[in-house]
Amino acid sequence: MFRLKDKVALVTGASQGIGRDTALALAEAGAKVAVAARNEEKLAALVKEITAAGEEAFAVKMDVADAEQVRAGFKAVVEKFGRLDILVNNAAITRDGLAMRMKAEDWDAVIRTNLTGAHLCIQQALLTMVRARRGRIVNIASVVAQMGNAGQANYVAAKAGLIGLTKAIAIEIASRNITVNAVAPGFIKTPMTGVLPDKVKEDLKTRIPLGRMGCPRDVAAAVVFLASDEAGYITGHVLDVNGGMYMA
Repeated sequence: MFRLKDKVALVTGASQGIGRDTALALAEAGAKVAVAARNEEKLAALVKEITAAGEEAFAVKMDVADAEQVRAGFKAVVEKFGRLDILVNNAAITRDGLAMRMKAEDWDAVIRTNLTGAHLCIQQALLTMVRARRGRIVNIASVVAQMGNAGQANYVAAKAGLIGLTKAIAIEIASRNITVNAVAPGFIKTPMTGVLPDKVKEDLKTRIPLGRMGCPRDVAAAVVFLASDEAGYITGHVLDVNGGMYMA
């Protein structure tokens, strides 16, 4: 089950954390994987790891906040593999701060990367998917989009917007046999959460019924499922991967 043989996937923000593990999991499931991020060195190492395991991978330097880089990146992927079946919008940044003191540039940077970047990638993916009348789009949202979080108004707004974008696009292109879903991770052990003080991490664990932070593979497994044929009747859905921290 959940095999992706001969499918072509593109994962943004693939140089580390959830994106990296998602790319590895998609490749293990049989997909040809294009990995996109700004850090070419990390992408090269990831491609080497995937190809060493006998799978096919392709690195694309891409800042999703730059519309021209997004266009060029998707064009390169389609030229390389001839198609695109799966898009995983994972690229994200943080610029934390209290809302009353948040700089305009910090607000704009997070919205541009985390929300507008996903929109730009979806537009490019649909150029191929609509013609093929098939596709899977999976957006990586966040538990904070559902429950809020102090000091992250920009990040929360962007991720909540991503959930809304997921539902809107799901309705728009359902007739083309393209599904659009979101995964909302809780607190996952990644470089983004690695900077949190130990006391904050311990406090977080007390709010998680399963008693631990998640790992990137927990999220990657959810993405592989939503990208599979078995998930073909699921669209516009938000799949929570949060250890029970938030229950809708």
